[in-house]
Amino acid sequence: MSASERPVPSPCVSICALDDDDICTGCQRSVAEITRWSRMDNEERRSVLALCHERAKARGLVWMLPAKP
Repeated sequence: MSASERPVPSPCVSICALDDDDICTGCQRSVAEITRWSRMDNEERRSVLALCHERAKARGLVWMLPAKP
């Protein structure tokens, strides 16, 4: 991370409960991702956020609008 780059903020929404797959129902991070977050660089954090988004879509928590023709 460069000196001028700010840290990517945590996606935590203070709804901390794990599902049967040990994924947080609030932020969609795994236990390992939550534990490691403070030691991740911004590139890794962005990768985790992308995974969280995909998990949320797979669980029907995010609705995607179709692209306009």
